[in-house]
Amino acid sequence: MPRTMRPKLPKGYVESPTSEVSWSYVENRLAESTNYWLCTVYPDGRPHVVPRWGVFLDGKFYYDGSPDTRHARNLEKNPNATLHLESGNDVVIMEGTSQAAPKPEPELAQRLSAVYTAKYRSEGYAPKPDQWDKGGLYVFTPRQCLAWTRFFENPTKFVFDD
Repeated sequence: MPRTMRPKLPKGYVESPTSEVSWSYVENRLAESTNYWLCTVYPDGRPHVVPRWGVFLDGKFYYDGSPDTRHARNLEKNPNATLHLESGNDVVIMEGTSQAAPKPEPELAQRLSAVYTAKYRSEGYAPKPDQWDKGGLYVFTPRQCLAWTRFFENPTKFVFDD
């Protein structure tokens, strides 16, 4: 469970926040969302942003794709990444690291397959548990998260300890 605190904001941004966003609310948003934005960095420092499908399980975001994609090649050089949801009002922004995952254990592979299929079957995607046996699975591990539903009322920062 991450630690909860207020984000450090410039003077005059949010004078008197009245509430916080709960981590369970953020987890539900991450689990229920179908589209995510992943930001990586080119070797020359330019940002690269790409929409991703994926699943949030056990405090991590799993997504798949070819190691030949631009974002995968960027992550080989620099694993730092940002992940956020689509809304600019009901905001979840996570900072962390992302890397190629090892072949998942059978139980995790079953869970990933089930959640992916439930979310994306209507889009034509239903991976089998052995989908990632030879690679192609990535895992984003959060270090911190910013979230709010009303910026002037409840900006909240979550920090994940190692």
